Amino acid sequence: MPHTEPRLVYFSSASENTRRFIEKLGVPALRIPLRRSDPPLEVHGPYVLVTPTYGGGDIGRSVPKQVIRFLNDPANRRWIRGVITSGNTNFGTAFCCAGPIIAAKCGVPELYRFELLGTARDVARVREGLDAFWARQDSPAPSADPARPHPVTPADPARTHPHATAG
Repeated sequence: MPHTEPRLVYFSSASENTRRFIEKLGVPALRIPLRRSDPPLEVHGPYVLVTPTYGGGDIGRSVPKQVIRFLNDPANRRWIRGVITSGNTNFGTAFCCAGPIIAAKCGVPELYRFELLGTARDVARVREGLDAFWARQDSPAPSADPARPHPVTPADPARTHPHATAG
């Protein structure tokens, strides 16, 4: 039986680039609120996070604050299974650097990287990759300990790497 609950959680800034990418995927997804005044999102099952990289090349500001808040809630962090990141290649080694930071802090794989809005090829690869990823998941048990001693912070340069892991 196909899974009907949203298995993607994403953050999109006011530019809406990430939202447009998610819409092209055509899969159910939940959005992390943009403003603090919006009700917080709480997830209740496994998901893959899709997030842009912020900071204009400054690794210390690469993870959006909204994503940090979301993941610092143990109820949300316990269900993350992977991360997909967008970025801008103009920022060189900081391209998509939010991905490895989140992956290291949460103990999950970085699944894919794409530039800005993503191409039709990116959409197809992410859709196929997510199908294969979820097919391999054989346990509903959380993979990350919600009591991890390391909350997500804006950056941890020692845990980042400059090379894309997208396949």
